[in-house]
Formats: sequence, structure tokens, C-alpha cells
Amino acid sequence: MTAVFSHGRLRLYLLKLLDDGPKHGYELIRLLEDRFLGLYAPSAGTIYPRLQRLEVEGLVSHTAAGGRKTYEITDAGRAELRQRAGELTALETDIAASVADLSSLAGEIRSEVRGSVRDLKRELSEATRQTRRVRWESPAPPPRPEPTTGPQAELLDELDGRLAAFTAEVSRLMRARQFSDTQLRTAIRLLDGALDGLRRLLR
Repeated sequence: MTAVFSHGRLRLYLLKLLDDGPKHGYELIRLLEDRFLGLYAPSAGTIYPRLQRLEVEGLVSHTAAGGRKTYEITDAGRAELRQRAGELTALETDIAASVADLSSLAGEIRSEVRGSVRDLKRELSEATRQTRRVRWESPAPPPRPEPTTGPQAELLDELDGRLAAFTAEVSRLMRARQFSDTQLRTAIRLLDGALDGLRRLLR
């Protein structure tokens, strides 16, 4: 859970969200994810136990229909919100600051990923050029260049095509949605590992 929700503050924010109207548990999860611009989303294992505790305390109630529970704030829950209005204002301020920090960090990580992709493409392109140059160099007199057609040339063309497709697909995925810090760090490690492996193979 993000640190902004430490010390029971998530409980308070759930009351605030339910004060806007009844909601299912997964609606609350999506609202929190939207509030954090997709950079943080609580798990069901985080949300539902808190809703159950709020219900035991009489601050929310639920109705069940179609196998799903809809939670609604009670008068006691609204009274607690009024009593803790100052805390809620401070929480909203902290959330806004946390979102700004997370957005900045995600931007930096995305830049690192794009840089890794560019480096990988550059390294592979250079390796392909070196391989083609070696094909044309022969120590035996008289020098005779190898033909530009044949299985090896086809494989080199396929390598070029795979590289272009890889780069395009990574770019498409990066534009498709926002990612968590864990996903981006894992992507960087995967790209670094792939690049190291290709360096060892093609040297």
C-alpha cells in the first residue's frame, strides 16, 4: 500500500468515496486507481477486509444482489467524516503530492526504458553491420566477396526485420497504458539482460 494511506487513512478515504454514493468493492479499487493515475491500485485483499471492519463498526452497510455486495455509508459513517474533515483535507493534499511524485518517477523510468530500447537497437544494428562486413572480408588471395544471397543473407534480413518489429512492439506497448514501478523496473532488467546476451553472442 502506498505510504500516503498509512495509519488507517485508507479507511477514512473509503468513507469519503462511499459518501459520494453506494459502490461495489471493485468500483472502489478502480476509483483509487484512477485517483493515482493508474500508478497505484489497492488489491481486493486490501479493500475488502477494511470494508468488513467498517461494517462491523456500523460505519457502512451492504446489500447483496447477483452475487455482489454493494456498500453504502451509514449516518454514523457520515458523522465520522464530519468529525475528521480536517484529516480528510490533509489526506487529499498528501494524495495530490504523492501522485505528482509517482508521475515524475514513472516518467523517469519510461525514459530509461526508451533509452534501453534505443541502445539495444543501436547495438544490434552495429552488430549486423559488423557481421555483413566480415562476410565480405577474406584473407585468401585473391579476395572474393561472398554472395549477397543465400541462407546467411536471408537470416540477416530476418534479424533486421525481427529487430524492427521488436522495437515497434515495445513502442506500442509503452504508448498503450501507464505502468507500475515494478513493471517498468522489470522491463528494464529484461532489456538489459537481452542486450548483454546478444553482446556475448555477436562479439
